[in-house]
Amino acid sequence: MQISVLGGGLVGGAIVKDLAQTPDFHVTVVDRDPGAVQRLESEAKVRGCVVDLNALEDFSKLLADADLVVCAVPGFMGFSTLQKVIAAGKNVVDISFFAEDPFLLDDLARQRGVTAVVDCGVAPGLSNLLLGDLTRRLERIERYECYVGGLPEVRRWPFEYKAVFSPLDVLEEYTRPARLVEWGREVVRPALSDVELRDFPPIGTLEAFNTDGLRTLMRTMQISFMKEKTLRYPGHANLMAALRESGFLSKEPLEIGDARVAPIQLTAKLLFKQWRLQPGERDLTVMQVMVEGVEAGRGVRYIYDLFDRYDDVAGVTSMARTTGYTCTAVVRLVASGAFCRTGVCPPEFVGQTPGCCKAVLSDLAARGIRLQEQKELL
Repeated sequence: MQISVLGGGLVGGAIVKDLAQTPDFHVTVVDRDPGAVQRLESEAKVRGCVVDLNALEDFSKLLADADLVVCAVPGFMGFSTLQKVIAAGKNVVDISFFAEDPFLLDDLARQRGVTAVVDCGVAPGLSNLLLGDLTRRLERIERYECYVGGLPEVRRWPFEYKAVFSPLDVLEEYTRPARLVEWGREVVRPALSDVELRDFPPIGTLEAFNTDGLRTLMRTMQISFMKEKTLRYPGHANLMAALRESGFLSKEPLEIGDARVAPIQLTAKLLFKQWRLQPGERDLTVMQVMVEGVEAGRGVRYIYDLFDRYDDVAGVTSMARTTGYTCTAVVRLVASGAFCRTGVCPPEFVGQTPGCCKAVLSDLAARGIRLQEQKELL
C-alpha cells in the first residue's frame, strides 16, 4: 500500500518512521523543507518529495499513486489541505488542529467515497476514541471530562513549557474561545479561564484551564456535561493570559516601519526559540479521561490515565509518540478495511466501531504507551 504523509515535522516525522516499519507500507513524505525530507530519508526507508503544499491548488497529480494519505500539517493550513486531499479522492487520516468545522467537508467526502478521519491525535483523538467505545458499552453517558497536556520534564523560568508541535497551534489554544457543555447546553468561555489545581501522582500538582478541545464532540455526543482542559505547570496560564491581553497574540497586523506584522507571528518566532527542546531535554504527556454514566442499571465512573515519557532509544518526543502513534494505529485500521465509514469521521466514530478501540490500544501498548483503566460504582 502506498501511503503519503503530508508534513515531516515534529509529529509528522514520528508518523513517517512508524509507518515505514510496516512491511506492506511504502511511505512517501511530503514537505516544503528539503532538510526535513532528507533527514527522514536517511532515518527510515521512505521516499521524499519536496513540495510547498500551499502552492498547489490541486493534489491529484501529487497523490496519484497514494492509496491513503496522512495529513500532519500546521493548523493554519489544515482545512484547505484536507479539502484538497478529499477532492483528490483519497482516504485520509488527519491530525492537524484547524479552527474550521471539519463537517463542512462531509458532503465532499461522501461524494468522493472517501473515509476522512479527523482530529486523530491524543486529545482530541485518543480521548474521543475512548468515549466512543464507552457509548457502545454504557446505557447512558452523563458526564465527560478530559485533562491533557504535554510538558517538559524540567521546569525552567519563565514559561516552564516546551512546544513539541507547531508553536502557532499552541498559541491558537490560548486565543480560541473554549466551548463546554453544561446542563445540555453549549457554554463559551475564554481560553485560559477557570484555572484549577489538580494532582497527578507521577508529577505532582498541575494547573488545568479551559481550551477548545471538545471540537466534534459538541456535535456528535448528547451528553449533559462535557469539558476539556489543558494541563501546564502552575503559573503558565496567567503568564499567557497577560501576553494575550497585551496584544501579543493578536492576528491583526501592525505597521512597524515599512512592514506590517501580525503580533502572533512575531510572538511565535520569539517563543519557539525558548520553547524548542534542546539536546538532552525530555518531555512527558499526561492525560486523564473521566466518563460517568449508567451501566447495567448502576451509576459508574470510568477513569483512564495516561502517563508517557520521551523515548530515549528512538529519540522521539512523548507528544509525537502519543499523537503520532494514535494516528498510525488508525491508519492501519483504515488500510485494512477495519474502519471504512464514508465521510468525515471524528475519532469517536472509530471508537463506536466494534474492535477498533481495542486495536488502537493494543498498537499503543506495543509501542510502550499504556492506559490505566479504573471503574468506580457511584
